[in-house]
Amino acid sequence: MRKAKPKKRYVLPDPKFREVLVTKFVNNLMYEGKKSISYSIFYGALEVVEKKTSDNGLETFKKALNNVMPSVEVKSRRVGGATFQVPTEVRPDRKVSVGMKWLIKYARSRGEKTMVDRLAAEIIAASKGEGAAVKKKDDTHRMAEANKAFSHFRF
Repeated sequence: MRKAKPKKRYVLPDPKFREVLVTKFVNNLMYEGKKSISYSIFYGALEVVEKKTSDNGLETFKKALNNVMPSVEVKSRRVGGATFQVPTEVRPDRKVSVGMKWLIKYARSRGEKTMVDRLAAEIIAASKGEGAAVKKKDDTHRMAEANKAFSHFRF
């Protein structure tokens, strides 16, 4: 067991929207410490979202993130030589981080030409409740539902 819980790190809000959520997303999007490139990708994607949907880009992003965040997931638990997939509730901070990572992962695997277009398309799809990231959330929920019988093995 760990001696002491690590201190919670707090991130500063982003310069444009003054949102901590945006900074966390940009930090996840970033490669090799290139934060300014990551910011330009994110802000560019929100502009594309605003052009295509004629809605507020930040609100669409938040809606998309809410549609992607999982509420239950399965964790492996060994009981007497057998490994069970035990459904567990997801902590609020983990919900957000997993949702962001899925949104970025599936945006990167899309077919559009630039990352700005890929991210914008994934945000628009997720805000409508479709797209690969939302499918991943549904699969995770389905897996938890299927393994509900093992929920008494909770940690």
